[in-house]
Amino acid sequence: MSLVNNASILQVNDLHFSYPGRQLFTHFSANFPSGMTLIRGGDGRGKSTLLRLLAGALSVQSGQLHINGFDLQTQPANYTAQVFLAEPRSTAFDQLTAPDYFELQRSSHANFDDGVLTDMAKGLGLQEHLDKQLFMLSTGSKRKVFLAAALASGAAVTLIDEPFAALDASSIGFLLCWLKRAGTQNNRAWVIADYLAHDELVLAQIIDLGD
Repeated sequence: MSLVNNASILQVNDLHFSYPGRQLFTHFSANFPSGMTLIRGGDGRGKSTLLRLLAGALSVQSGQLHINGFDLQTQPANYTAQVFLAEPRSTAFDQLTAPDYFELQRSSHANFDDGVLTDMAKGLGLQEHLDKQLFMLSTGSKRKVFLAAALASGAAVTLIDEPFAALDASSIGFLLCWLKRAGTQNNRAWVIADYLAHDELVLAQIIDLGD
């Protein structure tokens, strides 16, 4: 693992968020550059919550978020059009087949790349699952569907929660190769949430939420 410095794509200023009886973020500010950012932390430290806040899927209680100049509060459609959130525990798409889910993401992301999607589906071994609804898939296979869409989305900010969890060794190796290449792109910010840094990834920064 090494760190590099790139231009900022996503800016977060003075973010506050709490659940009833539990404060998670107070005066949280960060710049997310192009390349790969790791949000590291133990259970309950807010990794997944922070991804959902960055995606606009969970409302901040105060603070400002901007992607390439678009403000989440005043320009929500412009902001969210530039974000992809791979949330592996989501059940929102369970009734869709993988192709249905991919079509939904294709229609939502102007830079969706079908070539990347084809490579991801092949490399992650998804072909035999393409006719199944997502609720019929194993945890690992369902995660692969979300990962394939994330890498193909072309989103300026791509947020991935625990990218390697429940994957077989072959898929982990394939995904690592893709993420290493993705981290060199100067027009996309990749934000992954996980417990530990992976030695093979080149990171722009680490945001440590503690253990």
